[in-house]
Amino acid sequence: MRPTTSRSDQSVSLAATSGPSTPTAEHNDPHHPDAATSSDLEASPTAPATPAIEKQQQHLHGDDKLVTWAHGPPEADPDNPLGWSKMRKWGTVVVVSAASFCVTSTSSIISLAYDGIMQDFKISKIVSILGLSLFVAGLGLGPMFLAPLSEFYGRRPIYLCSFSAFFLLGFPVSFANNPAVFFIFRFLTGFGGSALLSVAGGSVSDCFDQRDLYIPMAVFTLSPFLGPASGSLLSGFINQNVQWRWSFWVINIWSACTLVAIYFFAPETYAPIILAKRARRLRKQTGDDKLYAQHERNIGQKSVVRTIATSCTRPFELLINEYMLALLCIWSALLLGLLYLLFIAFPIVFRQHGFNVQEVGLSFVGIGLGQLVALASMPYWARKYAAAREAGGGVAPPEARLPVAMAGALIMPVGLFAFAFTSYASVPWIVPILASILIGLAIGLTYISIFSFTVDAYRPVAASAMAANSIVRSSWAAAFPLFAGQMYSGLGVVGASALLAGLNVLMVPLPFLFYRYGARIRAKSKFTNSAQT
Repeated sequence: MRPTTSRSDQSVSLAATSGPSTPTAEHNDPHHPDAATSSDLEASPTAPATPAIEKQQQHLHGDDKLVTWAHGPPEADPDNPLGWSKMRKWGTVVVVSAASFCVTSTSSIISLAYDGIMQDFKISKIVSILGLSLFVAGLGLGPMFLAPLSEFYGRRPIYLCSFSAFFLLGFPVSFANNPAVFFIFRFLTGFGGSALLSVAGGSVSDCFDQRDLYIPMAVFTLSPFLGPASGSLLSGFINQNVQWRWSFWVINIWSACTLVAIYFFAPETYAPIILAKRARRLRKQTGDDKLYAQHERNIGQKSVVRTIATSCTRPFELLINEYMLALLCIWSALLLGLLYLLFIAFPIVFRQHGFNVQEVGLSFVGIGLGQLVALASMPYWARKYAAAREAGGGVAPPEARLPVAMAGALIMPVGLFAFAFTSYASVPWIVPILASILIGLAIGLTYISIFSFTVDAYRPVAASAMAANSIVRSSWAAAFPLFAGQMYSGLGVVGASALLAGLNVLMVPLPFLFYRYGARIRAKSKFTNSAQT
């Protein structure tokens, strides 16, 4: 068994997302038998272990009955995901990221279907927008109840159960014959899909050592935020050419394909579950009932109800007592609320230019392109962070992650002001779309930095800290679209967009202040990681 190392990077989560997922355990030692990291090779529950592994895996702290990893590097144990090939590691990243992308695309697939929904259900525009808001509310609430279950049952069962629920609950949405059914099941699909978003970040962190984690985690972190822009783009093409229900029928087909990919290509990556399966297999093979995995004993001392209760209450305790976390959550919420508000604003702006429905959908390409630029910049930021670690003797404080947010904080007001003052009908349509690239870039940079900083700084309670972010973020994102139409009608396109830019100006000092004073603030908190200063 290798020495334990700190891996604060390895548990980022959105919620998605309305965003990336939350860690599902409050500890992050990847090599401990009950750690929140590692993996499960799905063939292994029935396949016999090799003799070499059987000889090596039962030695930890002098207890020859405790089943753990084989001694030596991760490659010495085929069940250890840290030793998987790059292809298999990245395959896992791609599958869980694609599933997250599918879930959040579903949130905005409704954005250009309102006219058909209003006509069929005989409801107003503001009521039809509830189809977006309720889905996002489900994304925000789901992780508190569902994410802790992976601590008991592993990641793969959560993926399969939650995404199966997401797929099946999508059918009542597609075939709803009254608004009550439509809205109820939109909320439930969001609730079900949120479980995958809240757990999948853990699978990514399970597969990569800390020094290699930066880029894979950035890929996963951005995948849920690419979804809303892509969903709107897809919605435009669908609703221009066929009836609005095809928006959701396409999601049914897409989620079915994604569920198949999860079943075949998303193995278990949670270390305690893998080792528990190994212990059961060895007991059966050897007849020695004294063999055990640490998780089997630990889980007997835990209560599912109590764990979920803690998951539901601790985020609010953190928001009340940790003003640094609360401010970061408000900043995250403002950004996501803005992103979902743009689903109402873009049709208003670009219909001035004579855009039809599918052309309005295409106008969201700028935001998606900006997020891809943010992702493409990650190797540069990874090198900057590595330099900070080297300068710190192999350890970097959480504040070393904030320069990415500094860049995002400065870019966002520029993008929003540019969008505001180029949204006149007399200005060529390409100009506000170019401005939206800056908005997407700022969103991508800021979220990657906030999430990684939150997990690093609040490492002892990382899951609860990210859950707090998810709750605040999703509640704002659910509310913003409901008043977007009135705001743009009352203030005008330029005035409303400029107001949003001004609100983001207020957020600019945050990463700079926390970069300078963050260590001092953490030293006074009972929740933060104050060991690294």
